[in-house]
Amino acid sequence: MNTISKPKPAPLARAAKGRKPQYFADPATDRLLSMVLALTQELSVARDRIDTLERLLDRAGVLSAKTVDAYLPTMEEAAERSELRAGMIRRVFRNAEKDRQDLEDVAPMDDAAVMELMS
Repeated sequence: MNTISKPKPAPLARAAKGRKPQYFADPATDRLLSMVLALTQELSVARDRIDTLERLLDRAGVLSAKTVDAYLPTMEEAAERSELRAGMIRRVFRNAEKDRQDLEDVAPMDDAAVMELMS
């Protein structure tokens, strides 16, 4: 099997430098747009990867869609998914969290606060 190795992407900056352009009269609308765009990016990448995996597995005759639908993760797998989900939520709410920190001059949200957002 041929494998193509791709370079590892550079990590994203924690915060962009400089002022962000404001597109709408209300800055909250700009923050909401930013969150929607981040979610769209996350979903697009996830859908592409899922589609690729499903097609490869189907071509290889490894498993069917019914098997995927019936899958139940182990406790360890569920915990890993939870960590991944928390990271995505942090990325999606990054701008709102930065604004909150700027307004309140508080420390960043910890994992418990992120999990509270998810519930």
